[in-house]
Amino acid sequence: MKNFIGVICALACVMAHDGSAQEPVQGMAAARNAFPVPSTVRVVRDIVYAEYGGRTLKLDLYLPPGQTRGIPGVVVVRGGGWRQGDKEAFGFIAGQLAKEGFAAASIEYRTSTEAKFPAAIHDVKAAVRWMRANARTHGITPDAIGAIGGSAGGHLVALLGTSGGVKDLEGSGGNPAISSQVQAVVAMACVCTMAVGDGGAIAEFIGTPLSAHADAVTLASPVTHVSRASAPLLLLHSKTDPVVPYAMSVEIHRLYRGAGVPVSLETIDAPQTHAFWNQTKYFPETTRLAVDFFRLHLKRAP
Repeated sequence: MKNFIGVICALACVMAHDGSAQEPVQGMAAARNAFPVPSTVRVVRDIVYAEYGGRTLKLDLYLPPGQTRGIPGVVVVRGGGWRQGDKEAFGFIAGQLAKEGFAAASIEYRTSTEAKFPAAIHDVKAAVRWMRANARTHGITPDAIGAIGGSAGGHLVALLGTSGGVKDLEGSGGNPAISSQVQAVVAMACVCTMAVGDGGAIAEFIGTPLSAHADAVTLASPVTHVSRASAPLLLLHSKTDPVVPYAMSVEIHRLYRGAGVPVSLETIDAPQTHAFWNQTKYFPETTRLAVDFFRLHLKRAP
């Protein structure tokens, strides 16, 4: 455990965004530009999925061509160090999932500059509840919903998948009688524990100084909540990720195996790359692994 803590402490000071600074060949928009949303995919934009007083949150729903019912759903959560929360950045991922037969909702969520933890996970869970509550309208199967996210988004979907039934993480965004449980999660470069040194994006997300928010750190860490009730999990990570240590994925993988829950850790051969999903070289493999996993665990997937 001491070795694990030593490895992750560097994360607090360096994790400020999706890691494009560590990608010398291509920028963050490379895969987005190379793999645009297919023209056959139907996109319903600016759907309000959560409301907090006068604040509304929206999603874009990407629907597969030629399907009107029995569609598995996926909530798509962007990264950005919890400092960026728009719904457009991961639209290209949602578009590719829709092409493969999934109803993919790319969501906006409240950033750390607007509201501290647990606001963002409240939003993600509200998005799942919205999708389940409106499943019939969009032909989605309500008991076949997954989630995918990268970096900070990877943290949020891993927390979503492990914390079912934790009332403090549900929030009041809407559809309170509907379950926020998901049936599968794909977490890319997942921040799986928040127990790191003070400073950086994690402290901004939870509160500064981080050492004064011990209970929130525990509550916000996906590793805290792993149990037999956790959703099946696919972890995608580069061993030489310079932003989020690979050891984080190894640790939650170990806990999942101990709990007897389906889990897979796939190493992406992306040297010194954090946000590999933004790179044209790695995006096809990333998509294939995610699609295969969702098809396995979302029972009505094609």
